[in-house]
Order: sequence, then structure tokens, then C-alpha cells
Amino acid sequence: MSQPPRYTLLEDRGLLSVGGVDRVTFLQGLVSNDIEKVGAKRAVYAALLTPQGKYLHDFFVVRLDDALLLDCERARLDNLKKRLSMFKLRADVTLDDRSGELRVATLYGDGAGDALGLSGDAGSAGAFGGGIAFIDPRLKDAGARAVLPLEGAAKTLEDAGFKATDAPEYDRLRLQLGLPDGSRDLVVEKSTLLESGFDELNGVDWDKGCYMGQELTARTKYRGLVKKRLVPVIFDGPPPAPETPVMLGEKEAGELRSSLPADDGGIGLALLRLDSMAEADETETALKAGAVTVTPAKPSWMAD
Repeated sequence: MSQPPRYTLLEDRGLLSVGGVDRVTFLQGLVSNDIEKVGAKRAVYAALLTPQGKYLHDFFVVRLDDALLLDCERARLDNLKKRLSMFKLRADVTLDDRSGELRVATLYGDGAGDALGLSGDAGSAGAFGGGIAFIDPRLKDAGARAVLPLEGAAKTLEDAGFKATDAPEYDRLRLQLGLPDGSRDLVVEKSTLLESGFDELNGVDWDKGCYMGQELTARTKYRGLVKKRLVPVIFDGPPPAPETPVMLGEKEAGELRSSLPADDGGIGLALLRLDSMAEADETETALKAGAVTVTPAKPSWMAD
């Protein structure tokens, strides 16, 4: 079904500006993607990890004027800034919260990229409305994002042909596509990138130099050590709370993450054991979270 271009202003997203002469080399040694690829026409998706390769933060990285902007979780921006500050040492780098002057919007529906003057390639970017817009670098089916001046952001988008929608509508698209939403779906200092889809979602560059947590991430990939995956699921009743265990008979198969109710039950994400999903298929046994049946709905982008 055709859907007109829509936009949602994301109140839960913040913007951390990384400026200074050393901004690129500074981030390059810390995060999972290649910051040297970020430019006026390219955005990337990346993560900051612990030295042991566990998740701390994920964000989109764009260039605006002479700074790199990290589109990140607003509630955790101060923590991200604090963690990055620990590595500044003598580098010529500035870290500034610009959430009070800029706003993040997500843009989706038929023709969203065309309305922004962008190609359909994931990560393609361009100037827009006094800021920057970019096709979601994770997955082009997720639409686009924009970083705009706070004052007049809605008018800029509506003048470009977008219709305002609320956050749950975008959240529904995100869940259907199987895209994690930061610490709602990834456990800080516990989750790993590959079980969370970062490889297929263009969040890791395997050819760049060293970064924090690279050793475990690479070892997990090349030794085939992924045992769990974050996958979209469908519920046959109201979604249970996040962290509710998912069971295969008497055996724990995983746990729930974020979700949304629907008239016929609901949708969400769950971290599930690969062997449990295979066993459920082979034995035609339902996965359960309490009394609710949980049916995995593996997206086309997800590798086996």
C-alpha cells in the first residue's frame, strides 16, 4: 500500500558535536565504523564499545559545517560525552551538546528520499533546510533522517511535502524492520554488536584500523561465535514487559526487548538463542513469554 512521505520529530534523540582539528582521527580510533567516510554526502552508523567489545552507545554520524554530529540517545548524551572526554588527552577536540538548537527527525514513506533530493543508497546525505538529511545508513527501507535547526523544523519538513506523525508510528516501522533502538534493545556493557545486527546494518567497518573493542568483535565474526540474535517477533496477545523470559517448554530461549501493542496482539524485538529458534521450528513447538505466543519474524536483511 502506498504511503505518503511522513515525518516524526524525535524528542528522545540528542546531538553531540565533535569539533576541533583532530575530530576525525579522535573518533576513528574509538568507534566501530570508518569515520573517514563521513562527509557532506555520506553519513554512517556506528557504536562505542567497552575494551571487552560490549555495547556502550550507538549513534549516526554526520558532518555539519566544521563538526561531526552524533545523533544519539538524548537521555544518555551526558554519559556519551563523559566517556569520549576520557580519551581526549591532548587531542584538539571539542565536545558540545547541541540538542538545544538542533532537532532530529525521521522521514519515511513513498518518495521520502526524492523529497530530500537524495538517492536511495543507504547513508547518502545532502544539505537540507539549513541542516543535513541522509538516507538511514542501516537500511534504506527505514527511510531517512534529518538534523535541522530547532526553530522551524516542522515547517521546513511540511513545506517539503511531509506529513507529521507521532513517535509510535515510526516505532512500528522500526520494529517491523527489526532495527534496535539503543539501550531500549541493547543491554549496556553486555550486548555485542553481531548479535544485535550491526554487521548487516552497516554499523561495522571490517577494513578500518583498530578501535576500542575491535578484537572481540572480529573474533566473534571470524570464529562464528554468535549464539543469539535480536529478531523481530509477533505476539498473539498484549506484549509482555521488556526482559520477560521467552521459553521453549521448560528451557529459556531468550528475553523480550521493546514492543508495541496492536489490535491483533503486538510486535516487538527479542534476543533469542539460535538453537532454540531452530528447535522450535523442527519440533513445531511455540515459543512463549508467559501465556503469550512469540513468533519470530526474521527480516530479509538478516543473515543466517
